This record gives sequence, structure tokens and C-alpha cells, in this order.
Amino acid sequence: MEKKLTKEQWVEKGQAMVENRSKRIEKAKGWKFDTIATHGIYDFEEAMNHNYGSIMEPVYLSPAEAYVDSNHMEAALAYEMPTWCYSRIANPTSLYLEETTALLETYGTDILASCCATASGMAAIRTATDPFLVKDDNYKKPNIVASAKVYGGTFQQFWIRRFVENGIEIRWVKDSTDINEWKSLIDRETRYVYGEFPSNPAVAIFDIEEVAKLAHNFECPLIVDATCASPALTRPIVHGADIVIQSASKVIGASGTSIIGLLTSRNNIVSKIGSDEMKANFAFWAKLWPFRDNGPAISPMSAFLTLNDLRSLRMRVSQMSKTALTVAKFLQKHPKVDVVHYPGLEAYPAHKIAKKYMKLADTDENMYGYMMVIEIKEDTPDGSKNSRTFYDNLKMTWRATDLGRVKTVATLNAISTHQQQGEEGRALASIKAATCRISVGIEDPVDIIKDLSDALDSI
Repeated sequence: MEKKLTKEQWVEKGQAMVENRSKRIEKAKGWKFDTIATHGIYDFEEAMNHNYGSIMEPVYLSPAEAYVDSNHMEAALAYEMPTWCYSRIANPTSLYLEETTALLETYGTDILASCCATASGMAAIRTATDPFLVKDDNYKKPNIVASAKVYGGTFQQFWIRRFVENGIEIRWVKDSTDINEWKSLIDRETRYVYGEFPSNPAVAIFDIEEVAKLAHNFECPLIVDATCASPALTRPIVHGADIVIQSASKVIGASGTSIIGLLTSRNNIVSKIGSDEMKANFAFWAKLWPFRDNGPAISPMSAFLTLNDLRSLRMRVSQMSKTALTVAKFLQKHPKVDVVHYPGLEAYPAHKIAKKYMKLADTDENMYGYMMVIEIKEDTPDGSKNSRTFYDNLKMTWRATDLGRVKTVATLNAISTHQQQGEEGRALASIKAATCRISVGIEDPVDIIKDLSDALDSI
């Protein structure tokens, strides 16, 4: 009979597991982007020792982990050794996705990071921001500084859930390219600073490095939602951000099978709020404590499907970006289109900032993502007749609220993603009645352009 281990021996065994994982991370950091996306830290050793030699990461459709004995359970549930314990807290399949994401978000650097996967992008935002809004008698009047040009769900979470329901002041930055506006709003009581890069759907960006410096001057973390860039184009943590959010339901999981969010944090984030333990490894701390208690866990199957889509991320982003630029240039010249907002166009107001931060991994080539916004020329008081005519006559392009898909999708944001925030909120986010967001897929640009052209001809 195998000799029973003491709790202390289980802890020692756990330390060896941590050291082994660190060595695998160090090895993976020497790989190229596509290699990391393909393998993460799942290797032959992991396959042979734990997964019957499977070359693919298995899906663990199990609610809980079993323990050898009481000593093993005690050490594991005291978090003194690696454990996944219960799928509300963690799961081996989600861990494979999290480890790979953390490596990609810090690609090309020696920065260490951790990731927490959640059931949706909105759950990732909530998990990332709640810990900075706790009661602290040293800072009694908390405020949030955020770009006003954010996704409608984010606007609702900040404005309704945080301000209206809980009285936490939200200070909106109207022009995210104006560094002085950011500076004027951040102060001693600011708990965190938040922006999207680029924003959904206004395609607004900001100077990540400069805003990070401003936030850090007041010991605030900078949190960036980089969903519409992905780590294949922009890695905010590399440029000074503390936490990055991905709605992996978008281009990371572009086949469109899952809803999933990813929260990645650098080690030793900047924050005047929270314990040293929280700041040292925020995403890991969040998973073990508030995430555990609040329960925004992902499905292991969603993690597996997303992980497999992640492997081809850079290649898809490259193709989608090239096609989007071709489509944007066509629409820019169309007589029935008033304006095209796309970072790759020289007419885009923040094109220089986009060139600074948006570059395909492992190349020197600027690419600008898959998303653009167009405004149709209108001749009616409500400013939406022509837009609706165009929209209703799309044939190949899908009419939906989704984006980042391998299929091209279009959305009228004033009546969909930003309908609930009202006219005042839409004005803050620069959403007009004629605003149409187009998320370019992997179809041939000739076919996308023909579909858009035919719909414009119907006006």
C-alpha cells in the first residue's frame, strides 16, 4: 500500500508543480506568437502524465476534483498547492485557455501575467472592476474615469449599476484622444481608469502609455478592453495597462460557438485599493476569492472551443484587417456614405495613435482590425431612413448585434447595442441614428463589397 503523505508533503508536492509550470511558461515565452497560440503550455509531459497521451487538451466536463485523502484536500483547499477543486472556481480545460491567453497578452516581453476566464465579457469587466470599489475609509468618495465611447453593456454597467444604483460617480471622457481631458478628471478618489481600444462601435482609441502614466500618478490601475484589437494586434499590458479585458466571443472565438470573457492582469498592478496579495497577482486572486463567491464561471466546453479558435487568431486577424481596409476605402469613396470611421484610413482623426499601437504580431506591418463604422447620408428629419433601407437590403452580410465573426455582420447600433442608454448616452458615445457598424469577416473582399454596394444602390 502506498505510504500516506502528510499535509506538509502535499504542500511540497504542490511547490514542485508550481516550479514545473513556471519552467513551461519560461519555455513558451521563447516561442513565436502562433506557436504559443497553438500549444500554450500543454506539452508531451502533460499529455502523457495526465491525459492518456491526448495531443489535444481534453474537455473536463466534471463539476469537481477528487482528492487522495484528507491531507491532500486540506492542503488544496487552503490554496497551499495547485488545485481546480470545483468548476465554479476553476477547471483544467479553462486553465489551458487562461495560461495561453496570459502568454499572448504579454508576448514579446518578460512581463508575467495571469488570466481568469469568465462566462462573458461583461462578467470579465465586473470581475475586473468590483475589487477596486470596495469600502475604504481612506478614500470615501470613489469615482470611475472612463471613456464615454464604450460598448453599450459597459455603459449600462458603469452608469446604471454603479452610479444610479450605488452612487459611485462616473466621469466620462468625451474625447479619448485628448490627454488633457483624462488628466482633468483623474484625482485622489479615482479607483480605476477605463478605456476601450478600439471602442465598440465608435472605433475610438487613446494613447495607452500616456493614460497609464496619468492613472499611475494617482495609484489607479488602467483597465483596457481590447476586444476589437485582440492580442494579435495590440497588447495593452505591454504598454503600461494593468488589466486587459477580452470578450473572447468575438475575434478570439470567431467561429461563433461560445460566449466567454477573459481578464488578464500583469503581476504587481498599480492600485491604492486592496491587499498586497491582490495587487501581486490580481487575476489569480480574483479567481480564488470574489470569482469563487460570485460564480461567473465558464463552461469547460466553451473554453475548449475558444482555445481551438485561438490557435489561428493571428492569421484570421491579418486577413480580416486587410479585407476591412479594402472595404473601408471603397465605402469612403461611395457617394451615399457620409463618413467612414476606421483606424487604417489616413482621414481617421487618431490615425497616428493607431499606427503606434496596432501592429500585427511578429511583423512590422500596421493592421487595424476588422471593425468599422459608417454613417449613411440622410435626407430625413430622424436621420435613419436611408440607413434602414441600406441595412434591410443586405443579402450576404448578416443583420445581428454580433462582431468579430468569420462571417461579416452589420448592426444599427442606435436601435440595438446602445438603444437602452437613451439619446444622451448615445450622444456621449457618438452613436447617431445613421451609424452602422460593420464587422468584416474572412469572405473575399469582392463579395463583401458587392453586397454592400447593392444595398447602397437600394437607397
